[in-house]
Amino acid sequence: MSKGIQKPAIDLGIITNNLDTMLSFYRDTLGLELEAVIDMPGGGVMNRFKVGESIVKIIETDPKPDVEAPPGGIRGATGYRYWTLHVDDLSGTVARISDAGYKVVVPEKTIREGVTIAIVADPDGNWVELLHNS
Repeated sequence: MSKGIQKPAIDLGIITNNLDTMLSFYRDTLGLELEAVIDMPGGGVMNRFKVGESIVKIIETDPKPDVEAPPGGIRGATGYRYWTLHVDDLSGTVARISDAGYKVVVPEKTIREGVTIAIVADPDGNWVELLHNS
């Protein structure tokens, strides 16, 4: 592990003004395991989902932010535009997301030998790349 790094994983914070729908997407549709619900200092709530040793934090602040991130995924703006989740069953995961009414931005495709991806949008329009190594 790199010098000074204590955890072999990352934690990702997603701020939302749409908590119930975001929780439904990450918990019910993607199937991430809820680790904890924590009150935020200064107001709001953090929902922590386990992804291996990483944590995806879905956060609703109080007061809510007035500004939203620009849409458009990878080419929409600079900064954080997507993150990747490695899945066992890419076709099944994409079908579950599509059947639940969420947007599939990039349909399933092979990007190099043994690596297949799809990109979906969560309810706030954040892009999640789903990747399967065969």
